[in-house]
Amino acid sequence: MTISPTVRRNDRAGTQNPQLVAGTFPGKVPATFRAAVSWSGGKDSCTALHRMHEKYDVVSMLTMFDEEGTRSRSHGLRPEILEAHAALMGLKFVSRRCSWATYTASFTDALRELRDDDITHVIFGDIMFEEHRGWAEEVCAEAGLIAIEPIWGEPTSSMLREFLETGGEAMIVTARAGFLDSSWLGRPLTLDLLTHFPRIGVDPCGENGEYHTLVTNSPLFQRPLQVRSAGHVLRSGCWALDIELVDTVAPVAGGVVASRD
Repeated sequence: MTISPTVRRNDRAGTQNPQLVAGTFPGKVPATFRAAVSWSGGKDSCTALHRMHEKYDVVSMLTMFDEEGTRSRSHGLRPEILEAHAALMGLKFVSRRCSWATYTASFTDALRELRDDDITHVIFGDIMFEEHRGWAEEVCAEAGLIAIEPIWGEPTSSMLREFLETGGEAMIVTARAGFLDSSWLGRPLTLDLLTHFPRIGVDPCGENGEYHTLVTNSPLFQRPLQVRSAGHVLRSGCWALDIELVDTVAPVAGGVVASRD
């Protein structure tokens, strides 16, 4: 089902202007509400953005990297891949380097940068686990922003179907060895996985860490992302595919997501 923007007020956000709460507005949110998306490079953050991009003036994306800045957190993507995503959507690319121990502090620092750019809302692609949504709300409130969770609580089978049926394309870039072997790396997401994944004990969206994806095409993109495999490794019980860009992506003039009538 399609839901309206889901925003919960955290007690720490009690001093915020109540008119900034998306749920108080019927229909389209005023275009003056600037937003960013917390972007992993995978299908869930893309689905969340696809739902919200016509309701907010989305101008930036935020991605976290390891201490060296060479791989994104969780999905293990090279920075040029995420920069290409931003360019294809006409979004400002905001990032931070961090360890897992400093992740929250670094993320909050990035949120303050977004706030200083007159952004009021941040879109997240969480579906399950209350602690994930609670964390998003808390760090946003700390920075004076509002977290939006447009796909929270949705059936994961419905979310995979929605991503594919709205024109999304993605490949598997990490696979948990206890669930999937290395042959799954690079495999595109398809509708037949909706029946295959449950048979092998895998959540349709990989919400238990079974797999992560890289979005290679979306209606939000100016054109498909051109990538190729640069090998794979097994690290900490997880198969990871190294992906590199085939060509350079120039920023979109005016933006695909950011431009509004």
